[in-house]
Amino acid sequence: MSIEIRRVTKQFGDFAALKNIDLTVNTGELVALLGPSGSGKTTLLRIMAGLETPDSGEILFHGENATDRSVRDRHVGFVFQHYALFKHMTVFENVAFGLRVRPRSNRPSNEEIRAKVHSLLQLVQLDRMESNYPSQLSGGQRQRVALARALAVEPKMLLLDEPFGALDAKIRQELRLWLRRLHDELHITSVFVTHDQEEALEVADRIVVMNEGRIEQVGTPEEVYDHPVNPFVYHFLGNVNLFHSRVGEGRVKIGPLEIDAPEHAAAQDTPAVAYVRPHDIEIERHKNGQPAIAALIQHIQSVGPVVRLQLNRQDTGQMIEAELSKERYRELGLKAGEVVFIKPRHWTVYQGEGI
Repeated sequence: MSIEIRRVTKQFGDFAALKNIDLTVNTGELVALLGPSGSGKTTLLRIMAGLETPDSGEILFHGENATDRSVRDRHVGFVFQHYALFKHMTVFENVAFGLRVRPRSNRPSNEEIRAKVHSLLQLVQLDRMESNYPSQLSGGQRQRVALARALAVEPKMLLLDEPFGALDAKIRQELRLWLRRLHDELHITSVFVTHDQEEALEVADRIVVMNEGRIEQVGTPEEVYDHPVNPFVYHFLGNVNLFHSRVGEGRVKIGPLEIDAPEHAAAQDTPAVAYVRPHDIEIERHKNGQPAIAALIQHIQSVGPVVRLQLNRQDTGQMIEAELSKERYRELGLKAGEVVFIKPRHWTVYQGEGI
């Protein structure tokens, strides 16, 4: 089922939670609403579910206006951050709950409920724990029970609010990979809220980056990471170095460097900022006859396959972060306290000072 949000606004007192939001989620798509606290992502999810009513605008499900539909009539499966399991019920009864409370006219038989629950518990890999209570489960297992319960009522769409936010890093990693595989198997239209950039980039088909009640950018993980539309998106999707510069006639000047920037061909000696990811900082021991920025290595962190360096620009004193593969680090033989020469390998330039 597709979801279409048209010009939706929502106000809580003096606080504008959503400001004229337009968004389409395609049938069978897994979409992440990503943004900082207060950006409006959870409010938008709750409006999709029918738990909040927009002040203006429309919600369409598969082309039909669903703005005034009740939660029950929306056929939504909702998974909360803190599981919301019934502590006095077993795993089996938690998953069966939504089926047992249906009106008698469309309530499955006990045999059908048992078959459905067993099937779902196998799907979430908890079929051997049906007699356990929530207190006997790990956090990751409880969240899988919550997901099975949401799927039991055969929802047309699945909405998840920070589904892994209460879990530790290792379990989060395992569960988000598991969620991606589950979605690929079931193909239910799904929307999940997260403030974790890595989670969104790893799991979603498309990412909706939100800030202060507005949508900043919508795109695939590759599009929003490699081609951010503005400085906010660039900052929010990972570490970034800012090089204050000037742009004119399609060229950007960063210290001793001059870089082509044809998209700024009309600019005339305008202040600008070049945004460069740490892994796009090229490091050499010598200038090799090419312009480069001298920088002192302050600190080296060598953990796993990536080596992270903190460097101090010799001309401005600015701190720069760089990332190298372990192979390249060993090849260069770098040590803290040495002066090296750096230059950006890939960058995005935005005009204006203090961006």
